[in-house]
Amino acid sequence: MSARVLVVDDVLPNVKLLAAKLTREYFEVVTANSGPEALERIKAQSPDIILLDVMMPGMDGFEVCERIRSDPAIMHIPVVMVTALSDVSDRVRGLEAGADDFLTKPVNDVALFARVRSLVRLKMMMDEWRLRESTSGQLGMLVATDSVQTQSAEGARCLVVEDSAIDLDKITETLARDRNSTVAAESCAAALEMALAEDFELIVISLTLMREDGLRLCSQLRSHERTRQVPVLLLADETDMDRIAKGLELGANDYLIKPIDRNELLARTRTQVRRKRYQDRLRANYEQSLSLALTDSLTGLFNRRYLSAHLPRLLDRGGGNQKPVAALLFDIDHFKIVNDTYGHGVGDEVLKEVANRASRNLRNFDLVARLGGEEFVVVMPDTDLVQALNVAERLRRRIAETPFPVSAPVGQITISISIGVAVADGTLDADGKPESGDSLLRRADTALYQAKRNGRNRVVADGVGE
Repeated sequence: MSARVLVVDDVLPNVKLLAAKLTREYFEVVTANSGPEALERIKAQSPDIILLDVMMPGMDGFEVCERIRSDPAIMHIPVVMVTALSDVSDRVRGLEAGADDFLTKPVNDVALFARVRSLVRLKMMMDEWRLRESTSGQLGMLVATDSVQTQSAEGARCLVVEDSAIDLDKITETLARDRNSTVAAESCAAALEMALAEDFELIVISLTLMREDGLRLCSQLRSHERTRQVPVLLLADETDMDRIAKGLELGANDYLIKPIDRNELLARTRTQVRRKRYQDRLRANYEQSLSLALTDSLTGLFNRRYLSAHLPRLLDRGGGNQKPVAALLFDIDHFKIVNDTYGHGVGDEVLKEVANRASRNLRNFDLVARLGGEEFVVVMPDTDLVQALNVAERLRRRIAETPFPVSAPVGQITISISIGVAVADGTLDADGKPESGDSLLRRADTALYQAKRNGRNRVVADGVGE
């Protein structure tokens, strides 16, 4: 996963070292040498994550972080403080200032890259929810939600998986300071069962369990729809950095190094609870805003009206960040024959299954819409042409290679789709504007027409094969 990373440090060798490490991992790096310059870079470059030094003359990292969190336009960008300060009190101060993590110099590369990728994934998901909420608000259907920092962090229900009685007592007593309630699980299996049956706002998993693998539980939690969005906080020894990195890769949200410091545990818990409640509010407001005016009643996908409002905003954001947006326009081959042969009821079954397969095989922040009839579109943020073609080909195979079960006497039928692909590369025109949604869809439609001329059941990119 690529991302734009802003590195802020007043010591030039530190900047060069971090930039070189990140560039080798295929991140795009932007740099700043002071707090004021960092704030300017943030607004001009729209980074996906900020690596922020604490000890800087004039405006230190704590003040920079507080200013970021107080500005609605940039408050949602993840911030990782990178510093030589190693006291727990400094980490807590950074977390309370709004930092997402606090890494001590010399930085462990495994921890750094795992944390950056984890926070970028989180930002992409949250950006998409905010954009969808904003789109619904544009249609006059929603009252805007406030920020993460305004959410309450008290009274959360927490599940703890820890076989050390001393650590479990410390966790329970500490979380009770914020009127949080804790439920202890005796095993990973019991924890998974409780998490699937009850509602929790935080799950704390120890990686030092004597007879079980906490990472296995983390993986299982992320594989279930009910627990996929519940924050997971890992507890680990300092020597477990490789397992911590694996946990972040599996979807854990944060980690705490033992021995447990009560104030740091509270600070990290508050961050995760606030973020969970903010995300829940975004989702609830968004879902409440959806109506038949915005969704297709047959497939449950977004309809043309929603796409017309959402796509321009997505392109505006992509143009501002110089990031590509891909459109996959596809329709069902010979769909009229399906209706004529088996009836419109079976045709509706096919449309619903096509919608289901398309939705299941995309990222959760990609947009799938039905334009009408047998025509669909997939819009994918931050996706270049090569990636878009790979996704399109995978989708084509998922449709064509597995027969569709239908209620007709024949039992199942074979369906294929043709896909046209076009990508807006994020560049702006002479007027400083990105490509329009209509233009992007016209190019994808031209490619779709070419795919049909070439024999159907295939993928064609805009400008190829003409």
